[in-house]
Amino acid sequence: MFTFEVLIKAFLIGGMFLLAFLNFSHAVQVNRKANIWFGVFAIFWSTFWLDEMLYLGSLKHHVIYQVGVVFIQFLVPLTFLISVYYYTNPDYKFGKYRIILFLVPLLILIALSLKEVLSEKTYHILILVLFFSHAITCVVLAYFKVHRHQKLIQSFSSHTQDVDLRWIKYIIYSFIASSLLILAYNLLLPTRNLNIFANLFFLFILYLVAFYSIRQKEIFPKGLDIVEELEKSEEEESNPNQQKIKLMSDEDLLAGKERLMLLMEQQEAFLDTELNLLKLANQMELSSHQLSYIINNGFQQNFFQFINSFRVERAKELLLDPKMMPYNIVSIGFSSGFNSKTAFNTVFKNSTGLTPTAYRQQHS
Repeated sequence: MFTFEVLIKAFLIGGMFLLAFLNFSHAVQVNRKANIWFGVFAIFWSTFWLDEMLYLGSLKHHVIYQVGVVFIQFLVPLTFLISVYYYTNPDYKFGKYRIILFLVPLLILIALSLKEVLSEKTYHILILVLFFSHAITCVVLAYFKVHRHQKLIQSFSSHTQDVDLRWIKYIIYSFIASSLLILAYNLLLPTRNLNIFANLFFLFILYLVAFYSIRQKEIFPKGLDIVEELEKSEEEESNPNQQKIKLMSDEDLLAGKERLMLLMEQQEAFLDTELNLLKLANQMELSSHQLSYIINNGFQQNFFQFINSFRVERAKELLLDPKMMPYNIVSIGFSSGFNSKTAFNTVFKNSTGLTPTAYRQQHS
């Protein structure tokens, strides 16, 4: 019988398959490995509603179903985590300790084979414990991976809004909320399917996922040594007090600082909205590693902080310039080198404690 709830399930399944297709076909032509794994995640995620739509009936109790569909559902958190690994590092290779994550599905297969041995209640609790412990582990690992990524990108990007993967954090928060919802529902009403309100919640999550994932831009600029940047970030994180390797003499560092300041003050390189570490290093005829060393050790800042400090100072001048009074805040932001209103407001407020509008009102 066709009902509103069936329509919602159809939208959920159709939306997930469409999302998978867009990722498989590389519609955005960036982050290819991550997109493929995200597409796999979307298809696997759809099985939670697909089996209900197919009205499998007695087939649900068949061993093929248990080992097939239910096992695929257990792989949903793992495929999501793998996609996050590739979003944060396109050249990622699984180390020995990460292989442990793939052992959990083997335990799940063993647990699924015990259905005829255990009581229905014991079996149900065992499956729930395995699923949610596995899901929580994957979600937590994904969260910290994104958190580290958000720190890393400040070392080479002057605009982080489009590459900081904050949308994955939003998805993680949604997954936690939905996991708690599913857990409570399974414990309180184990014989009933999720109701229409729960499915509407998942439909909202789906379109949130689709909106952000399709809009995701290329994260790492071409030519940047990703492995080197990641290793450097991991080393600094694990040994924050360790003495850094000296890449150049104090004289060369001072000369590099002077050249960089000339480039900022006279040529106003910071006004380039697409400026990144590699681009600026090419202008100075240095390697990205050398330029990063000059900024980190010469100015005690990362690349993001260094470039945006000049943009904020320019914005302050323009906000108080009588000739700029007819122009709105967005225009001033773009004239200062920012690429969006959100980026301008966020960076400016973090630097001054005031929004651009409040700063203009307070000093005018």
